[in-house]
Amino acid sequence: MTTNKNIKILLNYVIGPLVFCLLAWSIYRQLLRQNNWQASLKHAWEAMMGAEAWKMVLAVVLMFANWGLEARKWQVIIKRVQHLSFIQSCKAVFTGTTLAFFTPNRIGEYMGRILYLDEGARIKAISLTIVCSMGQLLITWWAGIGGILYLKAYGNTELLHTFAGLWLNLVLYFAVGAAVVLTLFYFRLAGLVRWIEKIPKLQKPVSYIRVLDNLNATILFRILSLSILRYSVFIGQYFLLFDVFDVHVTAAQVAGSVSVIFLVLSIVPTIAVITELGVRWKIGIEVVQLFDSNITGILATSLAIWIINLVIPALIGSLLILGIKVFNNRK
Repeated sequence: MTTNKNIKILLNYVIGPLVFCLLAWSIYRQLLRQNNWQASLKHAWEAMMGAEAWKMVLAVVLMFANWGLEARKWQVIIKRVQHLSFIQSCKAVFTGTTLAFFTPNRIGEYMGRILYLDEGARIKAISLTIVCSMGQLLITWWAGIGGILYLKAYGNTELLHTFAGLWLNLVLYFAVGAAVVLTLFYFRLAGLVRWIEKIPKLQKPVSYIRVLDNLNATILFRILSLSILRYSVFIGQYFLLFDVFDVHVTAAQVAGSVSVIFLVLSIVPTIAVITELGVRWKIGIEVVQLFDSNITGILATSLAIWIINLVIPALIGSLLILGIKVFNNRK
C-alpha cells in the first residue's frame, strides 16, 4: 500500500508537472526554430483582433467537436473490453494526445488512453485502439488520393512540372497501394485472428487480439462514419482559417490541398513536439501555393491549426495527468 501511494504521489506531483513544463518549453523552442515564426504570430494576432475573429473562435470550438468525435469513436470500440462514459473517454483521448506529442507519429497516444482502463483490459484495448486509428487512417489515405488527383487536374500547371509534380506522383503510387492493403486488412480482421489462432507458437499473443473477432462490419462501418465526420471538421477548420489569413482558395481547393497535407503527414515520420510544425509548414507551402501564393497566410494557418488541434489538447491532457483520478486504483 505504501509503495502504491508513493508511486501515485510521484506520478501526480512530479511526473505530471514535469510533463506540463516540458510541453510548454518544447513549444517555445519549436517556434524559435522555425523561419518566419514572428511574421506568422503577428499575422495571427492581427487576425484574432480583427473583424474575422469569430472564424478563429469557431475553429477553436470545432477542436472540441474534433476530439469529441474521436472520443466517441474510441468509446464505441473500447466497450468490447470495458464500458466508459463519454466524459471518461474524452479524458483518455486528451491524455493520449499529451503523450502522443512526444512520440514518433503519435504512437504514445495508445499508452495515454489505456491509463483509464482496468489493468486486465489494457493490453486488449491496445489492439482495439489501433483499429480505431486504422479507420481514421483509411479515410485520410483515400481522401488524400482524391486530393492528389484534384491537384494534378486543377493545380498550377507550371509548378506541377517541377519537383512538386514528381513527389506528388510518388506519394500517389505509394498511397494507392497502401490504402488497398489497409482496406483489405481492416475488413478482414476477424479472419486474420482465426488464421493466427492456428499457429501454436502464437497462442499467447493471440489471446490479446481475440477481441478483434467481435468486430463485425456494422461496428467497422460505424468507426469509418465517425472518422469521416471528424475529417470533415478538419477541412472546416482549414477553410475558416485560410479565409482569416487571406489565403484565397475555394472550398474544393481547400479540401484537395488539406487532404494531401494530411496524407503526407500520415506517411512522413514526425514527432509533434520536434518536427511536425515544420513539416506542416513545408507541406502546406508546397501544396497550397498551387492555388494561392500567400506564403505568410499559409504559414499562419498551419501554425493556428497546429496550436488549436494539437497544442491546446496536449495542454489539456497534461493538466489531466495532474489529476489523481488518472492514477487511482481501479477495481
